[in-house]
Amino acid sequence: MGTLSPWAVLVLPVVLVGLWAPCVVNGLPNFIVILADDVGWGDLGANWAETKETPHLDQLAAEGTRFVDFHSAASTCSPSRASLLTGRLGVRNGVTHNFAISSVGGLPLNETTLAEVLREAGYSTGAIGKWHLGHHGRHHPNFRGFEYYFGIPYSHDMGCTDTPGYNLPPCPPCPRHGTATRVARKDCYTEVALPLLENVTIVQQPVELGSLATRYAEEAAQFIRRASNSGRPFFLYLALAHMHVPLTPPLPPAPGRGIYGATLSEMDALVGWIKQVADSHGKGSTLLWFTGDNGPWAQKCELAGRLGPFVGAWQRQRGGSSAKQTTWEGGHRVPALVYWPGRVPAKRTSHALLSILDIFPTLVALAGAALPPNRRFDGLDVSPVLFGWSDVGHKVLLHPNSGAAGKVGEIETLRLAQYKAFYTTGGAMACDGSTGPAQQHQPPLIFNLDRDIQEQEPLDVASMEYQAVLPAISRAYARALQDIAADNVSIADYSQDPAAVPCCNVQHVGCRCRGARAATPQLRVERGTTRLC
Repeated sequence: MGTLSPWAVLVLPVVLVGLWAPCVVNGLPNFIVILADDVGWGDLGANWAETKETPHLDQLAAEGTRFVDFHSAASTCSPSRASLLTGRLGVRNGVTHNFAISSVGGLPLNETTLAEVLREAGYSTGAIGKWHLGHHGRHHPNFRGFEYYFGIPYSHDMGCTDTPGYNLPPCPPCPRHGTATRVARKDCYTEVALPLLENVTIVQQPVELGSLATRYAEEAAQFIRRASNSGRPFFLYLALAHMHVPLTPPLPPAPGRGIYGATLSEMDALVGWIKQVADSHGKGSTLLWFTGDNGPWAQKCELAGRLGPFVGAWQRQRGGSSAKQTTWEGGHRVPALVYWPGRVPAKRTSHALLSILDIFPTLVALAGAALPPNRRFDGLDVSPVLFGWSDVGHKVLLHPNSGAAGKVGEIETLRLAQYKAFYTTGGAMACDGSTGPAQQHQPPLIFNLDRDIQEQEPLDVASMEYQAVLPAISRAYARALQDIAADNVSIADYSQDPAAVPCCNVQHVGCRCRGARAATPQLRVERGTTRLC
C-alpha cells in the first residue's frame, strides 16, 4: 500500500521546493474538494471516540468546522459523484447507478460540471483519483472541465492487478499468459488490467496499487504548484481510492487496528499532507472540503468502515445491511469537514442539514460565478453556514434508491427537519450474505431522528406526533416530485461496448503494457471523442 507515514512524509517534502508561489492576484479563493470512497461517519475520531487512526483529520476538524448532519446525494459511487459535480440529484442529471468498465456513456454531456463553471471563471482545474462518470469519448474528465486528470477511471477493484489489494472475496492477479490460465472469480475482474491515466494517456496497466496513494499525493502537490505559479486560482478535485477496499498493506497491521485501520491511517496521512501543501501557498487562500461519497460497504465485513451510531436497527432486524446502497442513515450520512483559516470558524460543530449537493452552488458563489441556466438545483449556497453566520441548511432533503430496493434513482425517502419518512425500505447485502426484502410503505414509516438516531422504532401511525407531521411530509414529497417532473431532466447512456474498455495493448492478455511510460500509446481523438481501446 505504500503508506504515507512515516517514509512518504520524509520523501514527499521534496515536492515543496518552489511551492512558495505568489498569492493569487485577483483574490479569488482556491478550492480543494477531497472525496473519500465508502468512508463511514464513524471513521473519523472527531466523530467517533472509538476511532484512533485519524489524527490529521481530527486536527483538520479542530482547525475548521465539522458538519455532523451531512449527507451524500446517493449511497453509491457514480450517482453521488455526479451530484457533487452538478448540484443535482440523479433523477435530474440522469446518473442513477454505476457505470461499467465497458460503458459507452457517462454523465450526460448537456449537464454542466462544477469544473466547467470554475474554468470559465478563470480557475485552473484538476481532477486526481477515481472518476467513475464515464471515460469513453467526451465523457472523459478532460472534456468535462478538468484541464488536468490523473487517476483510475473507475473503482480500483474494477480491474486486475499484479499485486491485488485486500478484498472479499480475494481476487487473483492479472493473467500473464493465454486464456487457459485465467481464473473466473465471483465479484472479481480477471480479464482486463486496471488502467492508470494521465489526461487521455494510459500510463500504467495494470496499476501498481502499492504506490497509488503516494502518486496521488505527488500529483496533487504538482498540480497545486503549477496552478499557483500561473497566478490563477485553482480547483482540485481529489477523489481518493480509500476506503473502497484496502490497497495492499504496507506493514503488518498494528494489534487491534486490523487491515482497515492501517488503510484508514494511510488516508489520514494523505489528507494531512494535502493540507500542508495547501497551507504552504499562503494560509487562508484555500478552502478545503473533505467528505465521502456514501457510507461503508458492509458486505466487505472487516474491510468495511464504521457507521458510528447510524446502524439502521429497524432494517437490521429484518435482514440485510443498512449502509451503502440504502437510504438508511448509514448509507448516506457521511463525515464532512471544511477548513479555511480566517474564514471558516475553528473548533465549531454544525448541526445544519447539509448535502454533498451544496458543494456546487457554494463554490460557484464563492468564486463570483453564476449557476448554469435552464435547470433546477437540489443544492444550496451554504456559505453562511460555513462562515458561522447561520446553522440552518435544508428544510427538505431527498434520498434516492441506490440499489437496495425499488427502482434505482427513485426518491424513496424524505427528510423534513428531524423527521425521516420511508416510502420504500430494503437492505443491501450484509456481511453474512443476507439482503433485506423490499417493502413499500403507504403511509410511510416515519422516524424522529432527534430521539431515535439508530432508526429503530418508527412512530406509531395512530400517535398524535405521526398525525401532526404526516401532512407536511406528504406535501413536501408531492412538491419534490412535481418539481423534478417540471425540470430539464437528462438521461444517461448506460449502453456497453467492449471497445470502450480502456486498453493500452490489445495484443497482450489483460491489456498489459510492457516497458516504460513512453511505450504507452496516446488515446486517439476521432471526431471529437477519445478512443481508449
